[in-house]
Amino acid sequence: MMNQATLMPQAGFGKLPSQFKLPKLTLTNQVLLGLVLGILVGWLIPDLALAAKPMASLFLRMIKMLIAPLLFATLVVGIAHGGDHKKLGRMGLKTILYFEIATTLALIIGLVVANVFEPGTGMSLDSGAGHMTELSEIQANASKISTDHSFWTTLLHAFPTSVVDAMARGDILQVVIFSVFFGISLAAAGDKGKPIVNVLESLSEVMFKFTGYVMAFAPFGVFAAISATIAANGLGVLWIYAKLIFSLYFALAIFLVTVLIAVCALIRIPFLKMMAAIKEPFLLAFTTASSEAALPKAMEVMERFGVPKGIVGFVMPTGYSFNLDGSTLYLSLATLFVAQMAGIELSIQQQILILLTLMLTSKGIAAVPRVSLVVLTGTLVAFGLPVEGVAVILGIDHFLDMGRTSVNLIGNCVATTVIARWEGVFDDEKMNNFTALIATDAEATLTNEEVSALPLTAPAAV
Repeated sequence: MMNQATLMPQAGFGKLPSQFKLPKLTLTNQVLLGLVLGILVGWLIPDLALAAKPMASLFLRMIKMLIAPLLFATLVVGIAHGGDHKKLGRMGLKTILYFEIATTLALIIGLVVANVFEPGTGMSLDSGAGHMTELSEIQANASKISTDHSFWTTLLHAFPTSVVDAMARGDILQVVIFSVFFGISLAAAGDKGKPIVNVLESLSEVMFKFTGYVMAFAPFGVFAAISATIAANGLGVLWIYAKLIFSLYFALAIFLVTVLIAVCALIRIPFLKMMAAIKEPFLLAFTTASSEAALPKAMEVMERFGVPKGIVGFVMPTGYSFNLDGSTLYLSLATLFVAQMAGIELSIQQQILILLTLMLTSKGIAAVPRVSLVVLTGTLVAFGLPVEGVAVILGIDHFLDMGRTSVNLIGNCVATTVIARWEGVFDDEKMNNFTALIATDAEATLTNEEVSALPLTAPAAV
């Protein structure tokens, strides 16, 4: 009788030879696959797409549950290891200065493109009649913040009365403020604070592992978000609002080239290499139209890109309140879009006043649902423009949000490199090593756990 072992193929019973093994899909490819399948299912099987929508909400909830502890641990450890309060204050001033310059340029570009292309000309306010219920909800949120949104109101809102409440509500700015004070206090405590620092270092590493596990669900979240959007609105809506969509994406492209790429060239950061590094969080931001979905992964990537932990932990979450480049550009363009639909001609002086108003009202309220539409509604009310214009935009807001959210992400990633270079702590060697790994596609052969295990920069002073 023949030995059973002689019947087994050399490659192993039940296993394919190594040359026939299917290649592992990276997270980027999985997200792209989810995007394509989502478009097809939303177009061809809309009922199934709408039924799958809760998967998108589930993924975003998973992201939200890890953001607060991740931000707290990362930022506190970075500050506690630095211990230089004057340096922290200087970095904060530089950050706010850069944010203000970048967002002002974004507002100007939005106004210029709206004046050149006039996307609202020929459109009718009646086309938004089907979204009046959603508009009433947005107006309710706008009424809460547009009545008193002065400098002092914004500043007071940044300081939490309870960090637990801030974490529960997902108010990133308040979590950042508490973390800054906690980190400074730990540094001042010296040796007595070291045990807490050690615990938070461990928590930071655990939360990055946690992020890796949550990201495994990203393709399903992307699939559900895109398919539900296509099923609810249809692909035909893209043609109806083609002029507005083109105007926004054209304006975003101009901002990308004239501001972000120019800034990267000025501080000697290869923009294309940075884009290769952040391709996964960029795709998450674009496909889900959610800044929160991309934030944890973007923080992890920028740390590996050569930006110290403390700067990533401070600049990036703060940027989601004060450096929403894509959203601020959209606000100025959308305001003129509504005026053009209503046949109202705004003078240069009025447009400048709108710009100055948006410079204040677009800051510090990122925790408000549909923040861009809320701010837009408040702006329209303030300048006597018809709020029904927001209902017109609602039908394609997800497609517009995809563009502005992804530019928000790029803008904040660039901001971290600007501040790190400005402070003289950017690690060029770390950047070169990380980008070389991506260029050789070595990362594609690793599992998510192995990628997360790649060495990070040691916690550095901010």
